Amino acid sequence: MIKVLLADDETMMRAGVKAILSSDPGIEIVAEAGDGREAVELALKHRPDVALLDIRMPRLDGLGAAEELRRVAPETALIMLTTFSEDEYIARALGSGVSGFLLKSGDPRELLAGIQAVSEGAAYLSPEVARRVIAQLGTGGRLSKAAEARARLEPLTGREREVVALVGSGLSNGEIAERLYVVEGTVKAHVSAVLARLGLKNRVQLAILAYEAGVVGDDEREAGA
Repeated sequence: MIKVLLADDETMMRAGVKAILSSDPGIEIVAEAGDGREAVELALKHRPDVALLDIRMPRLDGLGAAEELRRVAPETALIMLTTFSEDEYIARALGSGVSGFLLKSGDPRELLAGIQAVSEGAAYLSPEVARRVIAQLGTGGRLSKAAEARARLEPLTGREREVVALVGSGLSNGEIAERLYVVEGTVKAHVSAVLARLGLKNRVQLAILAYEAGVVGDDEREAGA
């Protein structure tokens, strides 16, 4: 059972999201918050697996709540839910340690898929957000970015680079473990070590680095070798 905290200051929107989540028997809504400060307090009390945060909330907005939760409840995966798709929100959210970013206008199935993904340790971006991130990676200085990204990955071991490529492909720890024929705990250890060594906050940032370095898909070539 995936325990979820839902935080949104709009009562009707919160009710709609709650109805979607309630359709999945594998998800339990353990708390609801109407602002960011309350979301942090309830997260500390209920220790949810996933916190679903609206970006614009009173007292403390979703981005501020995400930054605080990363400090006080690092075991809780964070998904940002918003009607806004401006690049500045995406960049700030990813920099806050968020594992998922979904648009309220998206398909309800994306919401369920996103919660499942981040609860398993994977990252999840809605297709609209993913297109924007990839578009940013493809504009201005791509070659220099690629070279810089590859240089950052160079000190990693071969197995660590395999894990990075698979994280960039959007696989969860369990899926990576199956692909590499290791136990899930080993994958978690590799991911934690790589994040610490590269100075990254979460898997989303690691996935972006994998895209910049052009290593996404390397795992497929190695599997077929």
